[in-house]
Amino acid sequence: MDILPAIDLKDGKAVRLTKGLMESAKIYSNEPWEVAKVFEEMGSKWVHLVDLNGAFAGEPKNLEQIEKIRKNCHLKLELGGGIRDEETIRRYVDLGIDRVILGSIALKNPAFVKEMAQKYRVVVGIDAIDGYVAVEGWAEKSTMKATELARAFADVGVEAIICTDVGRDGMLSGVNLDFTLAIAEASGIATIASGGLKNLDDIISLKQSHKVSGVIVGKAFYEGSLDLREAFAFVAKESL
Repeated sequence: MDILPAIDLKDGKAVRLTKGLMESAKIYSNEPWEVAKVFEEMGSKWVHLVDLNGAFAGEPKNLEQIEKIRKNCHLKLELGGGIRDEETIRRYVDLGIDRVILGSIALKNPAFVKEMAQKYRVVVGIDAIDGYVAVEGWAEKSTMKATELARAFADVGVEAIICTDVGRDGMLSGVNLDFTLAIAEASGIATIASGGLKNLDDIISLKQSHKVSGVIVGKAFYEGSLDLREAFAFVAKESL
């Protein structure tokens, strides 16, 4: 199971939101690339990047910081937020992004996602409010169930699904394991848990389920409720 520390970018800074609300943004660093270096030194293999401004604008908005992160670390990078067309995907791939996350477009145009998955390393981001897919930077709730959308991306070349319980995001209330497992079962592909992770107990529960391929760590690291070094050591030991 992979642990993917997160860096959310807003106005060029590393922030964390609560329940996806932009006005709740708390700034943790004015130099996000320095945070990526910390993750690398701690033993991470991945960094999960989100262009928050881009998620609302539908186009890249934090390119300068994304470029700095790429130039200053050797980690694998996955990036989401406002990726709506192949030109943007190609731009990020050329920049050195390892895989792109397609979120809102996955609901609106699943055929596009399936086409892109044949050309690039694509992850689908499914964000849910009360079990229903949230779109446009979590500003809107659709009428489609998250599990139904997950099922649509089985066996089409998508590398993984990141499922986020928006109601728990940034709350340090614990990962929604049942929701994560439901997405994994519906899609049959690698599933990454996101939203609400509090401490090592969450990681232990996810690991012991044997059905979750990864977890995104955000506020738990920034607020100090999770020792990332300890988490990496646990996962490495359990994988032996």
